[in-house]
Amino acid sequence: MVRHALLAALLGAAALPFPALAQTAPPPPISVDRAVAALRDEANDRDDYAWDIVEGLTTEVGARLAGSAAEARARDWAVAKLRALGFSNVHVEPFPLKTWSRGYEAAEILAPFPQKLAIAALGNSASTGMAGVTGQVIAFDSVDALRLAPDSAVRGKIVFIDHHMIPTQDGSGYGQFGAPRRQGPTIASQKGAIGIVVRSIGTDHHRNPHTGVQSFADGATPIPAGALSVPDAEQLVRVLKRGRPVTLHLTLVSQAGEGTSGNVVADLPGRDPSLPPVLVGGHLDSWDLGTGAIDDGAGVAIATAAAKRIMDAGRPLRTIRVVWFGSEEPGLFGGLAYQAAHKEPYYAMAESDFGADRIWKVNFALGAARKDEARRIGAALAPLGIVTGVFDKADGSDIGPMIEAGAPGIGLSQDGTRYFDLHHTPDDTLDKIDKDQLRQNVAAYTAMLAVLTGPIVHPGATKEGKRR
Repeated sequence: MVRHALLAALLGAAALPFPALAQTAPPPPISVDRAVAALRDEANDRDDYAWDIVEGLTTEVGARLAGSAAEARARDWAVAKLRALGFSNVHVEPFPLKTWSRGYEAAEILAPFPQKLAIAALGNSASTGMAGVTGQVIAFDSVDALRLAPDSAVRGKIVFIDHHMIPTQDGSGYGQFGAPRRQGPTIASQKGAIGIVVRSIGTDHHRNPHTGVQSFADGATPIPAGALSVPDAEQLVRVLKRGRPVTLHLTLVSQAGEGTSGNVVADLPGRDPSLPPVLVGGHLDSWDLGTGAIDDGAGVAIATAAAKRIMDAGRPLRTIRVVWFGSEEPGLFGGLAYQAAHKEPYYAMAESDFGADRIWKVNFALGAARKDEARRIGAALAPLGIVTGVFDKADGSDIGPMIEAGAPGIGLSQDGTRYFDLHHTPDDTLDKIDKDQLRQNVAAYTAMLAVLTGPIVHPGATKEGKRR
């Protein structure tokens, strides 16, 4: 009886209708302008401008260390290229820079198990001279662990910091796991260390160390600072786990000085010069281990190719400004110099600086009053597989300080799953760029610019907008 009653109750409950799900009104439908869609699809199918730019830059100039003669050659190359593409007002805006360059570098375990390790000096590392330094290794698994250690345990030793960065689509691990590189040398110096090595801030297992900038803060005395390749860092961990003192000999030769960098600026003039322009760009400099293809030759190529595709279609209402920022790698100096020199308002700005793999998301910081415009951009990008993210933030390395100061921005996010396999390594070379994914980037930037800059008037059109 109880069993029958329970069954009847369950059947009765199943027959009841489910409560209605809460409904919210969908946003108004958005129609993508046919001209915008055509420009997007043409770029996605056929663009070769971006490949031509990044191939030429990495082949004819190569690595472009900030403040170096190579970066100066890259500026000359950029000016000639932008003029040849038909841009106006092409010029260099120079600024002074403290420079740093690497020399001979080596690391070797002397005891208990002698062997060489693959290492690269970090930017602004102090020089050991050719004699190098020798010390006992003291290891930590995080910057916080180093910070908590007594000074007496660190003094006179070579610090090693490990970490466990993993790949992510949005590259979010770089902030947290970049701390050993960015903060570790200062803390180690303040505690009396004679040198520091960190596990490379990378997600690969190639025997390629990842370089990158660090700056000695809070009056810390510069000490030798290097990054071990991931396999060599893991080897050092295994040696340390044997429980015997580990002695390391470190040779990191480098030179500091004074030099000049600069931003390369070019315009595609709009029909109404009184309107605030749209700025797109990337950074021209690179680290010196590879040829700077993904970081950031691809970025300047993507931004420039998109502006060129608008140029080919006609003349936009708003001016498009293309900026190849100088000296991003050692501290965003190009972006800061540009911000100091340019106080004019901008309608929007965007920067490509996360490789050349497919864009998967777009974020906006255009303000609440321009949310419909942001939705139109999102709708134009959706056929490329790009999802619309948030409407209250955007990022970019060189443009970041300007966005924080109130400039409207758009963030087109590339897939970063493999970015930190290549970032700041000898593997940052042209062969890592996939042409189809590069074209998708150009298509996204082209569609975004087409929406932002207003109707494009073909030179063969009459005042009424009809073609002759």
